[in-house]
Amino acid sequence: MLNDAVCFEKIYIVTGYTDLRFGIDSLAAIIESKPEKKPFVPNTLYLFCGRRTDRIKGLVWESDGYLLLYKRLEQGNFQWPRSESEVRNLSQQQFRWLMEGLTVAPKKAVKQVNPPEHMA
Repeated sequence: MLNDAVCFEKIYIVTGYTDLRFGIDSLAAIIESKPEKKPFVPNTLYLFCGRRTDRIKGLVWESDGYLLLYKRLEQGNFQWPRSESEVRNLSQQQFRWLMEGLTVAPKKAVKQVNPPEHMA
């Protein structure tokens, strides 16, 4: 379920370190403390990562209560942004990269170009 997040309308990661001993209430409080972020939005996934980057927690509001997701990798680590303690929006592609162990912000992307006029 967590590798394919097409059921979520929006996906956010809380960058920096989060104590993964926190439960639903503490994680929701972290979201509420961020400007303009609301934890009670259905179909919105918030992801958290601790110091050990082999596990993450996800929090989703489902209109009747919270769903807490937990994923632990047997091998490898998530490439989690640590620079700032903020909430960051992810595209579906960035989410797939994160779940595959890749960074969500590639250092260099392939530049798209228009074909030359004589080739069109």
